[in-house]
Amino acid sequence: MPTLLPLFAVLVNGPSMVPTLRHGDMLLVRHGGRPIRPGDIVVAHFRARPGLLVVKRAVRPHDGGWWVQGDNEFATDDSRTFGAAEVIGRVVCRYWPNPRFFRPSK
Repeated sequence: MPTLLPLFAVLVNGPSMVPTLRHGDMLLVRHGGRPIRPGDIVVAHFRARPGLLVVKRAVRPHDGGWWVQGDNEFATDDSRTFGAAEVIGRVVCRYWPNPRFFRPSK
């Protein structure tokens, strides 16, 4: 997904990141910047499902991409089903509702 701006908005759809994020949360995502680290919340797409953008937690580098998983253990629409993902950007903040900044992983 090419983008000309370093920041773009994403709307969370579904329960896979509960309790950290909920359906309807609006996020600001940074494309580029510092490298992704384990624990970062990211926007990605799966090689097996290139048209589907997902918001997940980066777990570890895997097969030239990232192993990503949702925080909700009961939702398996993540690397457990689709394999490695290509990360597009890192979530910087939730701006609606209840604004919250996400600190970079250490």
